[in-house]
Amino acid sequence: MYFAALLARTHDGWEASDTELDDVETLSDLTDLAREASVDEDTVLVFIEQEDAWFGVLRVEGEEDPRIFVSDAAAAARSSYGEILTNELLGRDDDDPADDLDSLNLDGTEDGEPEEDDQDTVDVPAQGGEAVPAGPVGDREILVDLGLSEKELLALDTDALMEIADALGAGEVLETVR
Repeated sequence: MYFAALLARTHDGWEASDTELDDVETLSDLTDLAREASVDEDTVLVFIEQEDAWFGVLRVEGEEDPRIFVSDAAAAARSSYGEILTNELLGRDDDDPADDLDSLNLDGTEDGEPEEDDQDTVDVPAQGGEAVPAGPVGDREILVDLGLSEKELLALDTDALMEIADALGAGEVLETVR
């Protein structure tokens, strides 16, 4: 089960609203959702949490590119909304490579070149067949200017979103939508 909320910074402090992610299929959808909640293109944070398995924070400010942090990429990559965030952070395309026949590699090599034998690395494949690192990924300084240090962010676990909101002075407003 997911919990998702928006925290929008206003002149009077933070405003919180819970949000449904049913129509969110891409990072652009999630970013647009955040921008719609923005007051005067100020900071909006999107919090997503899945049953204490992982949490993610998306930070949007005006038309700037969103900043993203995910507490556990491997856990998040196994969920639909977490996959949206981790794909962006890991530089993966949302497109299925099988959709593009030109990308098919029938001889087992890239561009017809022989593969280099790299026996020193072992990757654990995710659902899509690519390795996903366990642990945090993304912008670890996403909340530093708002009062939560990188060290504090990395130390969060259970009820992380409330702890983040408390550090930002928005605990009470987030509690109203939780």
